[in-house]
Amino acid sequence: MNSQIKKINLKHSFIFFLFCNVCSIITFKISYIVISPLICLFLILSIGVSHGSLDNLKGKKLFQIYGINNFGIFYLSYILISLSVIFFWIILPSISLIIFLIVASYHFGKEDTQFLIIENSYFYRLLFFFKGSLIIFAPMYFNFDETISIFKLLLIDNEIFYQFLNFLETNKILFYCIILSTLSSILLFAKNFEIKKFTIFLDYFSILIINYYFSPLVAFTIYFCFLHSIRHSISLISELDKDKLVNGLKIFIQKALPLTILTAIICLIGLYMVNNNYNFDSSILKIIFIGLASLTFPHILLEYLIEKNEK
Repeated sequence: MNSQIKKINLKHSFIFFLFCNVCSIITFKISYIVISPLICLFLILSIGVSHGSLDNLKGKKLFQIYGINNFGIFYLSYILISLSVIFFWIILPSISLIIFLIVASYHFGKEDTQFLIIENSYFYRLLFFFKGSLIIFAPMYFNFDETISIFKLLLIDNEIFYQFLNFLETNKILFYCIILSTLSSILLFAKNFEIKKFTIFLDYFSILIINYYFSPLVAFTIYFCFLHSIRHSISLISELDKDKLVNGLKIFIQKALPLTILTAIICLIGLYMVNNNYNFDSSILKIIFIGLASLTFPHILLEYLIEKNEK
């Protein structure tokens, strides 16, 4: 089954690579095309959020391991962690952002690559981190000013933080960070080589392409929805029905739909509340990134606990 997943993900990466190139050509030829943040929000609340909408099933699995019968504790814990992230972000936004970027780098690198890697050493975890950091450094390198504008909209009002970012940009350290991410991809590709590992470089070039041609928000939306989320969903679909992936897809949609809709409703309510104090586009950016941070931490913690206990 693992071999089948590798083949599917290789095809997915190739299609995503073609998709990124076609979109980039269209954008290059028709320069006046502007993708609204509202479209990005819709994609993230549907395709993006859905890849974490089976966390309740994973929670049941974890509680069975721990022998806990009261499943209400899971929902309460999940919600409390999410709210704690939002609260922490409001009072310490700079620290929250830095922690989120570090955690997200490792998460993206690991989730997008681990199906190709058997080893789980600290060295490989470091490679996962550097590989995933391309999602963070590419928009900063290609669209530094726009990325800084997003950080400011996320309540980051720390002059030392921005001086540090300017130092990275003016001294070409962001470029060296991308080189470091490139080297990590090469090492992951070369170790125990197999043809399916070309997935790594297809993903690498796709991320560079979309960040070169699109704004940071649009580039992140394309990556998060059409690469990261779909890849994670493929692994979930295979777990639901290892023999018939089409049936697994049907089950996945049925099980993911309730929490996806609930999450979308909560985010739209939050958007309505935030929009009272900020303009519409700024409100959307806050909901997308702070909202994703609040969902990412409990999601990653759950993945870690399950992986740890299964071992």
